[in-house]
Amino acid sequence: MLEGHSVLFVRDGEAFVPTPLARGPWSADALHGGAPAALLARAIERFEADDRAPMFVTRITIELLRPVPLAPLRVVTRFARPGRKVQLVEAALHSDAHEVARATGLRIRMADLSLPSGLIMEPVTKAPPEQGVPLAPALGSFLPGFHSHAVEHRFVRGQLLTPGPATDWIRLKVPLLADEEPSPLSRVCAAADFGNGVSQILGGDFTYINPDLSVYLHRYPVGEWVCIDSVTRVEPHGVGLAESRILDRSGTIGRSLQSLIVEARRS
Repeated sequence: MLEGHSVLFVRDGEAFVPTPLARGPWSADALHGGAPAALLARAIERFEADDRAPMFVTRITIELLRPVPLAPLRVVTRFARPGRKVQLVEAALHSDAHEVARATGLRIRMADLSLPSGLIMEPVTKAPPEQGVPLAPALGSFLPGFHSHAVEHRFVRGQLLTPGPATDWIRLKVPLLADEEPSPLSRVCAAADFGNGVSQILGGDFTYINPDLSVYLHRYPVGEWVCIDSVTRVEPHGVGLAESRILDRSGTIGRSLQSLIVEARRS
């Protein structure tokens, strides 16, 4: 953890001020995508929430419109489609000068069902985080921030700097905000943005920036650890896709996808 910081964002009136723990590894002035993704997820699930009619965020799509600056940010949230059974909620993240990210959440009503026994589903599980390997020490050469100081990694397949598919358990080490426990949805969005990084296949000669992140869930994770089982595919026309199965200790809870802009790294 960076000295003097124990949260990702600090409230300042209506603004959320990112700390260095929210920073990405490639720039001293821009955030890792996982931090704003978690903040937007928080806004979407809280917007006009009613305990008498609870809604489940089954899909959230986050668009990173430009680098999110290490500067005060405002969140503006509204209904795109209100409803009793299905709702669309939009949240936009603004710096002083620009809209820097936006998200759309699909919320579906929750209800108690008596399901038949013996349903054939996919209870895929992975080795637990206690059997995993921490983040490679070589990452200490990058700028400290979200990937290395705000989250804990336990790899049960692959490694962040090793090209190829990877399975990584991820745990937030600090909350989004002081005196507030991160929600399961925020934990998922913070972890899912690592899919393209942990499963990259091109090494250091290319960049593979994701301008979006879509997460589909059929249930929320239980506990602090979220697992992403990730694979990346790239094409010679400069486009790629990272796909992750999302799990908790009991099994699969959803999927995430990231579009990729693939480019040769400038020397």
